[in-house]
Amino acid sequence: MKSKDRLPDKKSKVTVREVALLAQVSETTVSRIMRKEGSVANETRERVMNAVRELGYVPNRLAGSLASLNTNLVGVLVPSLQNIVFPEVLRGIQAGLSGSHMQAVTSVTDYDFATEESMVRGLLAWNPAAVLVTGLNHNEATSRMLRQSSGRVVEMMEVDSEPIDVAVGMFHRSAGYETARYLLQKGYRHFGYVAHDIGPDRRARLRHEGMAQALSEAGLGFIAESRAETPSSIGIGKVMTARLLERAPDVKVAIYSNDDMAVGGVFHCMEAGLSIGSDLSIFGFNGLEIGRHLPQPLSTMRSNRFLIGKTAIEQILQSPERPAEPVRIDTGFEIVEGATA
Repeated sequence: MKSKDRLPDKKSKVTVREVALLAQVSETTVSRIMRKEGSVANETRERVMNAVRELGYVPNRLAGSLASLNTNLVGVLVPSLQNIVFPEVLRGIQAGLSGSHMQAVTSVTDYDFATEESMVRGLLAWNPAAVLVTGLNHNEATSRMLRQSSGRVVEMMEVDSEPIDVAVGMFHRSAGYETARYLLQKGYRHFGYVAHDIGPDRRARLRHEGMAQALSEAGLGFIAESRAETPSSIGIGKVMTARLLERAPDVKVAIYSNDDMAVGGVFHCMEAGLSIGSDLSIFGFNGLEIGRHLPQPLSTMRSNRFLIGKTAIEQILQSPERPAEPVRIDTGFEIVEGATA
């Protein structure tokens, strides 16, 4: 794919008139729907929104002569604030912004593509200097809006595929692979997997794929997996660990989708009278502070979350213009040996 195909002419703004023509309605109707004003038939609204998504249209909230200028806003979209992972990214962003003229505006998508699309459209309407989104996976409408936007776009947390502009993060598939290799080298052969709902969590899915590859190369696989249908939490990790051991009591090491879930596994073992490291070994992901302060420090893989946020901001402060080719910045990962695996 050519560079000009990836990054359309950012000066060519889709107009209300183009949306109206495609949807076969008046420009006034398009404007009312975008402002969510008045009563409009559902069929008309759906036709207009389909045209909006197809064209990548973003309403302009800046009037008159200001319409061609970027604001000092930096839009930041994260999927969750339920654990310390994304707040640490936000701390890095704030550290990077310190002393600059820019201000961050943060929204939470709850891992929902439709919510992300709506939030991106709302942010771009204010012509921000940059938009920082989480991950490289978006729906088609969101990707189109980001590609056609006038500001910088930073996709945070992963670098497993090519970004729109710049990606800052780690290779999650490699992280999963190295996790399994590390545990195989320690002599483990009976593996289990415990996870939150990883359906919308591409990064967790990539790590699982990497683990499965490393185990397959060793002629092994997961004896059993226990996956919740809810977001991650310590409580869910505790319940899912109990369920895993009910299904496969011969599992000797459980790999968890993240540290929240792994801490829940530790609590289950404590409650059930199981010896951690003997009856069941536990390995997490993220390197959260709570894991370091357990009676037996959690064995896990640390991601450089603060660095990801800070580096993302540094990239947009270095230049207001996108590079000729997309850039990936690998912030790496580190295995924390701990005492649970």
